[in-house]
Formats: sequence, structure tokens, C-alpha cells
Amino acid sequence: MIVNVHAAKTNLSRLIEQACAGEEVVIARNSEPMVKLVPVGSTQPKRVFGSMKGQFTVPDEFFDPLPSDELDAWGQ
Repeated sequence: MIVNVHAAKTNLSRLIEQACAGEEVVIARNSEPMVKLVPVGSTQPKRVFGSMKGQFTVPDEFFDPLPSDELDAWGQ
């Protein structure tokens, strides 16, 4: 949702509720997006090293050299 500055001033409480509910709210000036309204607690959690341990295995073939035609496709 994109709203202009005047509409954002008029409907700020409603826009805050929408942003907290997960909706993306962008405020624009002269039809140019300027800011995004997001909840404060919406930062991504830090990744924990090893959190996927034991959930999958890497087969031994993963470490085999790539075939020459695939290396050529990658420019190697």
C-alpha cells in the first residue's frame, strides 16, 4: 500500500495497525516512495550456527569435481 504524506498524517493510527498486522505501508511524497512504515520488533532474528545440524546429510558425490561441460558453462 502506498499513501501520500497528507493521507498518512490523517490516517496514521490506521496505517500503524496495518503495518503491525504485517502489511507493507509506504509513504510517498509527490508520488515518489520515501519511507516504509514497519513495526519496531520486525527485525530478523540472528542466525544460530549449527541450528540445522542433523536435519540433512551431504552425499560424498557433492565433493567430486564438476564435469568439464559444467565447468565450461561457469567459465572455468
